[in-house]
Amino acid sequence: MTSPVRSDSPVRAEGTRLIWRGGGETLVVEPWGPDAVRVRATLMGDVVDSEHALLPRSEVPADRARVELRPDGATLINGGLRVELRAASWFHEPVGYPRSSCELAFYDAEGRLLLRELDRGGSLDLQARRFRPRLGGDLELTASFESDPAETLYGMGQYQQHVLDLKGSTFELAHRNSQASVPFVQSSAGYGFLWNDPAIGRATFARNRTEWYAESTRQLDYWVTAGSSPARISRAYADATGHVPMMPERGLGFWQCKLRYRSQEELLAVAREHRRRGLPMDVIVADFFHWPHMGDYRFEDEFWPDPAAMVAELTELGIELMVSVWPQVALDSENYAELRSENLLVRAERGLDVQMAFQGPSAFLDVTNPRTRQWLWETCRRNYGAHGIRTFWLDEAEPEYGVYDYDAYRYHAGPALRVGNLYPQLFARAFWDGQRADGEDQVVNLVRCAWAGSQRYGALVWSGDISSTFEDLARQITAGIHMGVAGIPWFTTDIGGFHRGDVDDPAFHELLIRWFQLGAFSPVMRLHGDRLPYEDVTAADGSPRLRTGGPNELWSFGEEVYRVLARYVHLRESMRPYLREVMRTAHEQGQPVMRGLFHDFSDDDRAWTVDDQFLLGPDVLVAPVLAAGLTEREVYLPAGARWTDVATGRVHEGGRTVPVAAPLDVVPVFLRDGALPELVGRTAA
Repeated sequence: MTSPVRSDSPVRAEGTRLIWRGGGETLVVEPWGPDAVRVRATLMGDVVDSEHALLPRSEVPADRARVELRPDGATLINGGLRVELRAASWFHEPVGYPRSSCELAFYDAEGRLLLRELDRGGSLDLQARRFRPRLGGDLELTASFESDPAETLYGMGQYQQHVLDLKGSTFELAHRNSQASVPFVQSSAGYGFLWNDPAIGRATFARNRTEWYAESTRQLDYWVTAGSSPARISRAYADATGHVPMMPERGLGFWQCKLRYRSQEELLAVAREHRRRGLPMDVIVADFFHWPHMGDYRFEDEFWPDPAAMVAELTELGIELMVSVWPQVALDSENYAELRSENLLVRAERGLDVQMAFQGPSAFLDVTNPRTRQWLWETCRRNYGAHGIRTFWLDEAEPEYGVYDYDAYRYHAGPALRVGNLYPQLFARAFWDGQRADGEDQVVNLVRCAWAGSQRYGALVWSGDISSTFEDLARQITAGIHMGVAGIPWFTTDIGGFHRGDVDDPAFHELLIRWFQLGAFSPVMRLHGDRLPYEDVTAADGSPRLRTGGPNELWSFGEEVYRVLARYVHLRESMRPYLREVMRTAHEQGQPVMRGLFHDFSDDDRAWTVDDQFLLGPDVLVAPVLAAGLTEREVYLPAGARWTDVATGRVHEGGRTVPVAAPLDVVPVFLRDGALPELVGRTAA
């Protein structure tokens, strides 16, 4: 619905789309899903319809969205969100010429101010949208907002820090090994904000100002929604960027992995032993360098002589094989010359065109090029899919450059400074598109990084190569919560950490047990790590091959540890029906699987601050032990529910903190309002 056109309004309406022009700038504000708007602006041109994270706009019912034009601007109301555009013109005396601006403010259905663009500030002459030219025609951009200094903020993906409330934090908008920058933030004030720009940059959430910065871009592009609860905001964000598919059944159980099974026979021996011991396992992994050279995308012949027979035996055992795929292509790969000649590799803008040097010099596939994505899938289909493999581990997906000089690389889609954060999303898309086109409807692929929208391509994101310490264990709780808020429901970690856990060290055994307990209640339970002591690998001709880490099976750490780990693997299996329903809710309603207490208990002020507990779905509260030597801890039980201690069966009223015994073999877990009574007693021996 649109009010009559006013000739005296500086804003023009095209249906419910509002357009303002002035000072060389074009600003467009339009409904983008219920209770949400998309805002775009650029200089000396028109805004473009680049999707990046957002899906194409769906039509908003006529009775939900309306605009009103005024002499000083316009109002757009879309369901529970109201946007005020305030235009102004004035004579700027210091430089002697007229100026104009149009500033935005966002309100909820009750008229509460959610956030607004930075006020021009009178004599300060500030700019809410500050564009500066870059050589080549791109723009450097800073967008500044004012918001409630008392709000708390969540989301932004995973940064390796144990910080729950992001207010007061600053973030690099760039990917690194163990850092996934997903630029969506949710506020306790009742709004969600997506920075729909894959440029390298920075986000700062100060008390006096929020700033989003892009080093190189072509337009301002962001999306705002208003919601009365975190669940409503999560649903709106999933509607706008894509819902995660339904988790395949193999994603609900236990995944076994180590760095690295050296041969087909070694991997099969582990699978057989699991079944002999009666241990559940859904997936086992062939990690990196099962190939001859990086970028060959096939099994090496000596150590992996019959992949089809290997997959067939695993299938008999009820186990899926996942294989590692890296986006690097070594200069000595059989595929390098073709990929280079077809311009399917990332290009270095300066110096030698070598982008990584692990096990020899290599360059990265340019997955922003649709032809590269097609080539990659066709190659993997021929060399892996033909054997029955349908689960892939997309490692190095940031990508992990040898040096993170983002201005040194150019993609098909543009310079890395402008589009670099798209890389992991499009890496996941290469396999999603290929598998779906081939008729595979049960897609889940493990990816080491993500950007907004990655979830719609079946991306299961893990937290990268983190250290084997209790400090890193604690960081995985906040990482998982923030990833869920940022729209990535499928999250996992290397149980035990990745770096240098010693198989024979009693201190590592304690850490492993505590991490394994966290893993049993994570969205996906996956054991992995580069364990000590290392083992050398030699080919039949005596030549050395890439070493392998120490053993990493449930029975590798001694009988006492094994008894605890085996119990939690069986506990995980017993939760399969509950996990299936939680995953269905993630798929259908856009809700996180691993969530902060505030998600379901937003009326409880304390729930917004608890950073060492989480909910697995709506009914299971998990409070891992996060320091060595502890055998008890305090647990906060949110108000508005009654909570049953899984270990003891005792029932507690919510809204209080309770002391809980936590001997090494017990993780504190509580069930909401009588849910899942079959779990009671399962965490205790």
